[in-house]
Amino acid sequence: MNAQNEPTFRQSVDIMFNRAVALMDLPPGLVEKIRVCNATYTVRFGVRLRGDIHTFTGYRAVHSEHMEPVKGGIRYAMGVNQDEVEALAALMTYKCALVETPFGGSKGGLAIDPREWDEAELERITRRFAYELAKRDLIHPSQNVPAPDMGTGEREMAWIADAYRRMNTTDINARACVTGKPLNAGGIAGRVEATGRGVQYALREFFRHPEDVAKAGLTGKLDGKRVIVQGLGNVGYHAAKFLSEEDGCKITCIIERDGAIRDEAGLDVEAVRAHIAETGGVAGFAGAEFTPGGSKALEDECDILIPAALEGVINQRNASDIKAPLIIEAANGPITAGADEILCRKGTIIIPDMYANAGGVTVSYFEWVKNLSHIRFGRMERRREEARHELLVDELERLAGEGSNIKLSDGFKKKYLHGAGELELVRSGLDDTMREAYGSMREIWHEKPGVTDLRTSAYLVSIDRVAASYVSLGL
Repeated sequence: MNAQNEPTFRQSVDIMFNRAVALMDLPPGLVEKIRVCNATYTVRFGVRLRGDIHTFTGYRAVHSEHMEPVKGGIRYAMGVNQDEVEALAALMTYKCALVETPFGGSKGGLAIDPREWDEAELERITRRFAYELAKRDLIHPSQNVPAPDMGTGEREMAWIADAYRRMNTTDINARACVTGKPLNAGGIAGRVEATGRGVQYALREFFRHPEDVAKAGLTGKLDGKRVIVQGLGNVGYHAAKFLSEEDGCKITCIIERDGAIRDEAGLDVEAVRAHIAETGGVAGFAGAEFTPGGSKALEDECDILIPAALEGVINQRNASDIKAPLIIEAANGPITAGADEILCRKGTIIIPDMYANAGGVTVSYFEWVKNLSHIRFGRMERRREEARHELLVDELERLAGEGSNIKLSDGFKKKYLHGAGELELVRSGLDDTMREAYGSMREIWHEKPGVTDLRTSAYLVSIDRVAASYVSLGL
């Protein structure tokens, strides 16, 4: 494999899948059933805008229905095509299996540049797209549940949910037809930050294992580690924010569409985010070195590289020049199969996308459960938890007042008496999910002959679970 025959995103997914199944003892027919995409629907619809009819092309791919509903985001981008959504749907199947959310894999997209349309126009386009999918049950609480992806967010999900509800006025679970909604439309606390928070939790779990850290040629904890973030969208922003504010990492470089900015002392992520919102790019950010283009900045010296934008940004042309000893894939497919081979031969440790960015689907699962149960997490138990804690604190204070050596530290009482609300419970559930999933990968990485990387480990765990589901169905 060389730079002249760089595999496509879909081919990369298949290559990595084939690497894993070569180490498994599965019937060829079952392997093919797991690999192929079950169905892809292509829709072309017209919307009258600006005095004329504009035709848009959208897709919804269903990779595997070993569990239902199937789950996967909807992205808005000009480059959306059938191969891309089918590759992303396959990744969703494996991702859901890895983190044990009870979904099959799906993905959707609309070939559109959302920046070319105002809010009212985008709403009309989104509602029409939702109608085309929903009338074929490609949006449905128990069959196909979309979520935000690149170019979409809470706003678009609220429009889709409302469009579905208007078509299904008697469906009591209508809000569960889509996740990633605003809180006031049936969303869940912590969903916007979820994918970036999952990246943080994934890195924390990796650094809990000194043996794994040593494999990357690193030492110690996250504190002080130099981090490069490529793409300061929702995922990259939250990952950079949490790592810098809560774990002591230094964000030494941020790469955006117009170029890269660097500061070895560490960039202020909030300030950079505000600058991008105001100017549309990182150029002109005060106090940082700016270089146009930005792709070469992927090759800068650092401890951790976080590609959090598009697929294929690390490929056979630049893989050999990547200096980061540890890469965590916050985006889907940022490293091609060819680049993956080059990096693994160099000894680079890659925390793969199907694990690293699984925070979004994990918290989407929590939101879906919340919508089906029709109750906010924490509503039943929070005050009871606080009351039990207060009993303990009162007893400790009584003993202290009677002359014992007990002394409560400053702030302990306030922190201990605070019962877990929805956000705390969501974060706890996400943290537990990322720890458990890493453990399942790590066991294979360290113990199964022939496995030398975390990506292959992740595929092995996921494929084995999907295969077990199909076998239980009698296939």
